Amino acid sequence: MKPTQKIKVLFVFAVTTLFASQAQAQETTTNYDQGFRLGIGLNAGYATNEPYKLALGADARLQYDLSKRYSLTLTTGFSNLFVSEADGSDLGFIPAKAGFKAFIWNDQFYIMGEAGAAFAVTNDYNQTSFLLAPTIGYATKYIDLSVHYEHYSDFPKLNNNGKGVGQIGIRLAYGFKL
Repeated sequence: MKPTQKIKVLFVFAVTTLFASQAQAQETTTNYDQGFRLGIGLNAGYATNEPYKLALGADARLQYDLSKRYSLTLTTGFSNLFVSEADGSDLGFIPAKAGFKAFIWNDQFYIMGEAGAAFAVTNDYNQTSFLLAPTIGYATKYIDLSVHYEHYSDFPKLNNNGKGVGQIGIRLAYGFKL
């Protein structure tokens, strides 16, 4: 099969899948009570760039349910990337993220993508960084457990090794309808 034929087949498959999921989404949104949810969470993780090590934080996430499967999110809180005293100063920041959440299995397992800014607030560091955060998780009526990766493109790696810091973390949250 020629490369152009493969692309056409993939395109037709993608369009068919899109229409099929839209038809299913229309069925599941019938009589669904849209509304807001609030989640309060704790985060722990490990920084992927030296000399940062441990990452700890807390957040609040406002979620607007568009349907039973799709939601919009706004998240903020405080996070800190720790280093040993010999390597420099910790980096504390306030993230502000907007995102889209899609439940993909049994209305409990989800994927989410968020983007926004991280505002540094500690140790006389005043830079703001672009922030990207893909997430996979599991949510019940009240509990939300997720694994995420966050990348801060403009925060410096210490010891003049360039820019771009990341962390892999888990979030445990309690959520409820407003």
